[in-house]
Amino acid sequence: MRNPVGIISMQFVRPFTREHFALFARIKSLGFDFVEMLVPEPEDDFDPAEARAALADNGLDVVLAARVNLQRSIASADPSARKGGLDYLAYCVEVADRIGARIIGGPLYGEPLVFAGRAPSPHGEDERKAREERTVEGLSQAAPRARDAGKVLALEPLNRFETDIVSTTRQAVHVVDAVADAGLGIVLDTFHMNMEERSMPDAIRLAGHRLVHFQANENHRGFPGTGHIDWPPIMRALGDISYEGPVSLEPFRRDDDRVGLPIAHWRPPHEDETEKLKAGLAFVRSCLALAEVNQ
Repeated sequence: MRNPVGIISMQFVRPFTREHFALFARIKSLGFDFVEMLVPEPEDDFDPAEARAALADNGLDVVLAARVNLQRSIASADPSARKGGLDYLAYCVEVADRIGARIIGGPLYGEPLVFAGRAPSPHGEDERKAREERTVEGLSQAAPRARDAGKVLALEPLNRFETDIVSTTRQAVHVVDAVADAGLGIVLDTFHMNMEERSMPDAIRLAGHRLVHFQANENHRGFPGTGHIDWPPIMRALGDISYEGPVSLEPFRRDDDRVGLPIAHWRPPHEDETEKLKAGLAFVRSCLALAEVNQ
């Protein structure tokens, strides 16, 4: 099991523009294999073709993360929002083709919750079913387009504070199996799984062949190995399903514990984190290697 290990490049700076391409050399020097980047907005100072060349110059691959919102929601009852969601997913595939990415992951259904400023509201069974059907219908249109372009959309379950559409691996499996197209898989993030799954190893085994991207994150969004997540069983579960896809690190900062300090957004680091990044990478690779030995 040789999994490429990457870093979320957006943790260094956001928005990520051509002036930050120099970070790729640093990322490579730390030992990472790829970067995971947000799909740029059309108005961003970012040319996917230029980024592709800069990544290639530094020997890095790339995975993309979709940036959805209420105007890009295939689950919405609003036809214009559903169209916006489909158009956005098509745009993501186009960007992936230009930048050289195969995987486009995230909460593809749209409908962000509390951290995006929208409080949850109760839905009757009819509306719940309608939202499920709209999600499946939208992804059934988007997945074949991704597949035809040689890409795969990766559906990500988010915790209950960030979505009320897909929060568990079982829900993601239900949607992916309903779509039943090779252009749609699953991305799992242990930060969210830590809140929503009874057993993260069992959830990984449930995802099985559908898993196309894995984000190895601590319970507190810090560096792997510094929290309470039990990594060896998780990595063994990846081995159980013969997972050979990308594994990314996505640490948020929380060095400042003052009351009332926002933490739901990216922040630039306030210190040189070279050694922490290298240690986190080594930790993940060690757990993966031990899991392989124990197969």
